[in-house]
Formats: sequence, structure tokens, C-alpha cells
Amino acid sequence: MAPQDKNTPPPLPEPLRVAVADSHTHLDMQEGTVEEALAKAASVGVTTVVQVGCDLAGSRWAADTAAAHDAVHATVALHPNEAPRIVLGDPDGWSRQGAREPGGDTALDAALDAIDALAALPHVRGVGETGLDYFRTGPDGMAAQERSFRAHIEIAKRHDKALVIHDREAHDDVLRILREEGAPERTVFHCYSGDAAMAEICAEAGYFMSFAGNVTFKNAQPLRDALAVAPAELVLVETDAPFLTPAPYRGRANAPYLIPVTLRAMAEVKGLTEDALATAVAANTARAFGY
Repeated sequence: MAPQDKNTPPPLPEPLRVAVADSHTHLDMQEGTVEEALAKAASVGVTTVVQVGCDLAGSRWAADTAAAHDAVHATVALHPNEAPRIVLGDPDGWSRQGAREPGGDTALDAALDAIDALAALPHVRGVGETGLDYFRTGPDGMAAQERSFRAHIEIAKRHDKALVIHDREAHDDVLRILREEGAPERTVFHCYSGDAAMAEICAEAGYFMSFAGNVTFKNAQPLRDALAVAPAELVLVETDAPFLTPAPYRGRANAPYLIPVTLRAMAEVKGLTEDALATAVAANTARAFGY
């Protein structure tokens, strides 16, 4: 692929005949306006999006955007990588806020209180993305991540909202903490990254599994094996845009309008027609997020 292709948005896919939702997107990190993104998505049958917060500013933006657009539902949270930054600081300025001073547990408590207040809003349908991420956080940050995750579980249950989980290289601990705290009634594993054995554990617990564009990647056979055993009534589809663009557009910017590409690949894995999977996914997403 020539380098200039990276900046060319992938073409519009063939529209879905049954409208679905993008269960996890970051419109605030995408090019163009919210209105443009929603119109483009709707033109191919993606009529609803769940806008996900990763920090306090992003969660406020998600809530405001959902209040302004019927097609947008919000979730609010401190991302697992955000919690250690609040507590321990971020001298490298890796996050979008630039370099930050350590705030300790007091700062984390204040941020969690603000998330709690946002979670009470009617157009906020979920608490997330929260969870554990051992890919980027060393042992020093794990305590902050875990404390934050447990607090988010409590907030989701108290407000009766969906819990949206980010689980990166931390499957056993995520599942253990959900057992210890007692999972909310509706729990979604965003960008599901476990194997088929874990999918069976999630299915037994009634957890939703949301699959992203990486299910189309050549090296993702374990994900496809997991999707194959995941019950159709617990499967969601997402972009995680602008990340995880499905093949054959990997490396270019993702957006909600590319959901049909991933959904069609998923239908093939599950041995279902496109319409049957779209019908299931649409109902599942509404059930998961209570809209």
C-alpha cells in the first residue's frame, strides 16, 4: 500500500439492510464533525453510536454530545491507563493532557466523584471504559488501576448502568475482580481480546462480548475462535474508532461507517446471514445499554 493511502479514508461499504449500533467509538479523536460522522454512518445502516469517555474531559464531552444527538449514547469513566496518571503523574505527557504532576489517591477520589456525578445523567448509558491494562502500566500503576476499576463497578451498579470493560493482557484479574465485586447486571467486554475458553466463561456469566475490526486481522484466529463460541445473543460490534480499522483498510483511520465491514466478517465466522447477525447485534446493543 502506498504511503499516501494511509490518509485516504476507506470507501463507504455496501449499506446494511438491518440497522445496527457501533457499541464503542471515540468521535472526539476522529477527523471532521460529529454531524458528519453520524450522517456517514447512518448512510450505511449504522444509526446509533456509543461514545466512550476515557478521562474526565472526554467523559464530559461524551455526556454533552449524547445530550445533543439522539443517535449518540454516552459512557463515562477513567481509562485504566488514566488512573495511574492521576495518582502517580505523567512526566512524559503521554496522555492527551500533556505532562502531569502526581495527585495521589485524593486526586483519584475527586476524579471518581466527578465520574459518579456524570453517571447519574439519563443520556449516560454506561460506565466505562474501565478495567485493567497491563500492557502499558508497570507494577507501580496496578494498585491505582485496580482501585479505580473497583470504584467504577460500584458506580455502575448504583446507577444501574452498563459496565464497559477494557481488558488488555489482564484477563484473569479482570474476571476475578468482577467475581469479587459482583458484576453489574449488564457488563460489556469492549474490543474482546480473550480466547474461546474465556468466551465460554463470559457467556456463562452473561457478559456481552463486543468485537472490533481486529477480528478481521490475519493473525487473529484466536479471536475468531472466541467469536465462533460466543452466543449470538451476547455479541456486539464496535469500531473503537479511530483505532483497529478492519482489513483490508488496516493502518487507515477507522470510523463508525466501517462497521458493516466488520459485521460481515463476523457473520461469516458465525455461519449466520448478515441480516441475522445485524438483527441480533442491534437488539443486544439496545439491551446492553438500556436504550
